[in-house]
Amino acid sequence: ICFIPGGLDCSISFVSHVLGKVCVHGWQKEILGVLVPRLTDLTKSDCIWQRICWQLLECVPDRWMEAVVLGFVQRAPGADVLSRLLGNLVVKNKKAEFVVAQKMLLLQYGHTTAVLQNLLGYLALDSGRRPLLLRVLQDLLETWSSSSAVKHSPAEQQLYISKAILICLSHLKEPEIASCRQELLTSMMEGVKCHLESSLPQLRRLGMVVAESISSSINTEGPVLKFEYEEDNETRELKSLLVQTPSFCVVPSLPDDNRSENAGAALPLVPERNEKSYAAAPVKADEESDAELDSDDDLIPYDMSEDKELKLKAPMYIRDCIEVLTGSRSEDVDKWEATVKALESLVRRNPAATREVSMELAKILLHLEEKTCIEGFVELRQRAQVAVLTTDPIPVAKYLTSQFYSLNYSLRQRMDILDVLVLAAQELSCPKFHGKTKHSGVQKPCIQLLPESDSSKDWRRIVDERIKSKTRRFDMGQSRVELASCPNEFNSVAGYFFFPLIQHFDRPLTTFDLLGEDHLVLGRLVHTLAVLMYLAVNTVAVTAMGKALLEFVWALRFHTDSYVRQGLLSCISSLLLSVPMERILADMTEELLETQSWLGDVMEKDPDGDCRRLALQNLLLMENLKKKLEAVPS
Repeated sequence: ICFIPGGLDCSISFVSHVLGKVCVHGWQKEILGVLVPRLTDLTKSDCIWQRICWQLLECVPDRWMEAVVLGFVQRAPGADVLSRLLGNLVVKNKKAEFVVAQKMLLLQYGHTTAVLQNLLGYLALDSGRRPLLLRVLQDLLETWSSSSAVKHSPAEQQLYISKAILICLSHLKEPEIASCRQELLTSMMEGVKCHLESSLPQLRRLGMVVAESISSSINTEGPVLKFEYEEDNETRELKSLLVQTPSFCVVPSLPDDNRSENAGAALPLVPERNEKSYAAAPVKADEESDAELDSDDDLIPYDMSEDKELKLKAPMYIRDCIEVLTGSRSEDVDKWEATVKALESLVRRNPAATREVSMELAKILLHLEEKTCIEGFVELRQRAQVAVLTTDPIPVAKYLTSQFYSLNYSLRQRMDILDVLVLAAQELSCPKFHGKTKHSGVQKPCIQLLPESDSSKDWRRIVDERIKSKTRRFDMGQSRVELASCPNEFNSVAGYFFFPLIQHFDRPLTTFDLLGEDHLVLGRLVHTLAVLMYLAVNTVAVTAMGKALLEFVWALRFHTDSYVRQGLLSCISSLLLSVPMERILADMTEELLETQSWLGDVMEKDPDGDCRRLALQNLLLMENLKKKLEAVPS
């Protein structure tokens, strides 16, 4: 920027054109990296340079305005600096207003939180721009409370919009909140409903945090919304956006000579409060010393160090457990707790007795409710259900899969059934280990410990070591302990786990509609089918299961819920990994080609990042399997 001597008038419209053209042709970072810091220093204390900067930006043509405004917003060190540089550009120029109030907030979501704070803080710093801030908040809330936007936009954009809403709320004043209180309340109720209906935990948590913030803003004195959720770094960051950063805390906007003075002036605000508390401390200490004189410290406590808690003996038979959980003994709370804790081990130790009452026991456990605050009750019940199912797979699997589509079950019970089926299938499909083989083979497959007391086997170790020391090896792979082979128990029962679950998904019940509002359970069902398909590798029914699963995926491939679509893509992966490629090409050639085309569309157009990643993995898996098949000689 050149200085013009002599007080001559000049036009900087040519410079504005050059600036706009340079930014739009890809040199935005280079030119604004130098220009913005220089203008920041010049406009700090010179109002003439502020007017020159405003004129420079106002004369940029509309076709280049977006690149220039975006560069200034991204590189300004604070909202106050951005206000000095842009002035009321968004009020005077429609293109700048569209970029700032629409495109950067609703159509893009890649900007950092600092850029959002600069942008919305800029709108809040001038009375002429505050009406635009209110309008921006209304547009953001309209998008946040739209069920279509929640379903079809990625989670990253939902987080971006949530941050923008909270920053807007932090800048609103009480009269402005009062003028739009009803609109805020309506948007909050609609938005929290859409987010709580989502299958993704992140979106549900976002809805809770934003709803709590809106509620606390519009009800400063009355009751506010409060949800129970686990706080993480994301939620803590969101809540911190409600607290405005004081202007003197923005280091780049302060002159060097005033920075220490402002920082020093800000420090004494907290110690005054602490001095009062310290002054009141001695009085409280005197009161406590008087109270100690009347205490009972001179009494000798009773020695209870050797006392032991009386443990109630758990039932020894399966039928006794059933009697405790259902009969007249259920009023004995201690007995009931001991039964719940001992049931799993009792079932596994007595498989023959369990098979006699497996159906009754499965029904009891499915409907069992917690009567006391027993630690880990849900896990204990689930492990007992898995033990019963693995002990007597066929009848219990028939019962559980039939109850999944029955009336008068809660969504929680239906999802519990799916969890039990998956855990039992994993246990049945894995080889069994007994004694030391389990630990040496699974946890430490390359180490085999020899007992020191067994001297008769020491000679073998010594000879092996001598042979090893005198033998020259060019390549020796990692030593492994061979696992004892055993049949896959899931082979004969895979169909009982899989096919009943896939049969009635499109038949709505009075209280259960998988294709309607119960899409959370549908997502869990789809992921369960993917796991069962993966565990069915090398089983007899794997080809029939793969064909049925492919038809199931094809019927739901355009589902609006991203969690369901992720499960469908996982089903494709499981199918490709479990079903032999020869059978896929022989029995499902046409379906495979259609699936490949669909995966290409998902990879390019799906709004969810996880869905795009899974689709790409499936396409790569298809190509790898085809190459392996072509490499095998016929």
